[in-house]
Amino acid sequence: MAVASRLAVARVAPDGGAAGRRRRRRGRPVVAVPTAGRGRGGAVAASPPTEEAVQTTEPLTMEDLVAYLVSGCKPKENWRIGTEHEKFGFEVDTLRPIKYDQIRDILNGLAERFDWDKIVEENNVIGLKQGKQSISLEPGGQFELSGAPLETLHQTCAEVNSHLYQVKAVGEEMRIGFLGIGFQPKWALSDIPIMPKGRYEIMRNYMPKVGSLGLDMMFRTCTVQVNLDFSSEQDMIRKFRTGLALQPIATAIFANSPFKEGKPNGYLSLRSHIWTDTDNNRSGMLPFVFDDSFGFERYVDYALDVPMYFVYRNKKYIDCTGMSFRDFMVGKLPQAPGELPTLNDWENHLTTIFPEVRLKRYLEMRGADGGPWRRLCALPAFWVGLLYDEESLQSISDMTSDWTNEEREMLRRKVPVTGLKTPFRDGYVRDLAEEILQLSKNGLERRGYKEVGFLRETPFRDGYVRDLAEEILQLSKNGLERRGYKEVGFLREVDAVISSGVTPAERLLNLYETKWQRRVDPVFQELLY
Repeated sequence: MAVASRLAVARVAPDGGAAGRRRRRRGRPVVAVPTAGRGRGGAVAASPPTEEAVQTTEPLTMEDLVAYLVSGCKPKENWRIGTEHEKFGFEVDTLRPIKYDQIRDILNGLAERFDWDKIVEENNVIGLKQGKQSISLEPGGQFELSGAPLETLHQTCAEVNSHLYQVKAVGEEMRIGFLGIGFQPKWALSDIPIMPKGRYEIMRNYMPKVGSLGLDMMFRTCTVQVNLDFSSEQDMIRKFRTGLALQPIATAIFANSPFKEGKPNGYLSLRSHIWTDTDNNRSGMLPFVFDDSFGFERYVDYALDVPMYFVYRNKKYIDCTGMSFRDFMVGKLPQAPGELPTLNDWENHLTTIFPEVRLKRYLEMRGADGGPWRRLCALPAFWVGLLYDEESLQSISDMTSDWTNEEREMLRRKVPVTGLKTPFRDGYVRDLAEEILQLSKNGLERRGYKEVGFLRETPFRDGYVRDLAEEILQLSKNGLERRGYKEVGFLREVDAVISSGVTPAERLLNLYETKWQRRVDPVFQELLY
């Protein structure tokens, strides 16, 4: 049943203005409207939820919630690449985490100098928006770029570079630097500032009730994730299963969080380990995705049973932690009696679910630690080569089809400790990574070859390009083929890790024991953006 036929929805921004109406003016404060497009994700949402004025002919049904996810299906020519990455801000002179006042000044500086619009919550600047990109603050002030949906890896890497240039230009004047690592290497939880965002207060109070490491997740971790599209329910299922199976492999390759409070922490990816005891009602490897009955409807069924965090009404967060979205569906939330959910409530609820791969109207690959800029380009290349090429996707699906739930869970638990050296069947994770990397390279090369194919039937005057001089056509083919090879080049960082067998975390630990003389402070220079 089409959602549009049952609901008349007018999105209203929290300041009362129309959500889609905004004039571009340098540094003009606005409240960004969360939508289901790219630029939403990470651990938490970028801005206050949107309120909707909704006239419902009847309450939302399961069919409406399923239709919302189905609406993400799009033809392959419309597939895009979205990246999101977080980083720690710190004072260059003291290495201490930056406070909200300093972050506010950086946001204001970016808005004034580079024409970003401000996102405001209760008179506090909490983020920025420019086109389809947004900058948001995680609970401990981690700075996140949620990138636009882009067509090529070249565009994705250019977006990352542009963002880092802007942040560095403003930050250097304030003696502030940014660190690309998966876990805060030096400072205790009590040293981390708390950002003035309403939903974070609710989460901060709830986390200790459901796990021992939730506050560490909120305040001391940074991740990089890649958002990718699907064409159909079956395509979503294959990519979801493949993504879940390979997420520990990505965790091993990009492991980059070996320090805690100034010394080694016993893990190569402490960030990944933290998710094993944050809130198991909303995280993990989702074994049901591998059931024969899995599809959009089954994921909706799962999401309905993930406990809620909040409802946003009248510019206020209502604490609904532990409550059921199913009860919300029939107006039986004790904290908001008689209140019925909108599709925007559903969208916001989906952002509070944190499995290793998350389904919204696209799929989010969530298993990698934060890292330096070259790895920010390498991660999307790794996943695009595997999931956007049919031949590579089928090969990976075949490779992982007989992995058991127990094996996948074993990888998730052990890889954060032993990385590429984790035993698996008759070999090690490194052996898997070598084979997977080759499939990713092949997939990226074929993206270039497919672009060559577009030339064959291109009309030109009274004929086609194929009728033009062979020499001109060959030159054009060569140029397009080189585009494919250049995308493969983004995998050099991955290649270096796998060929050496040394993860980024192990490299840092070696520096700690040798050149750094068992001091962690040099990591702030080593991984400085």
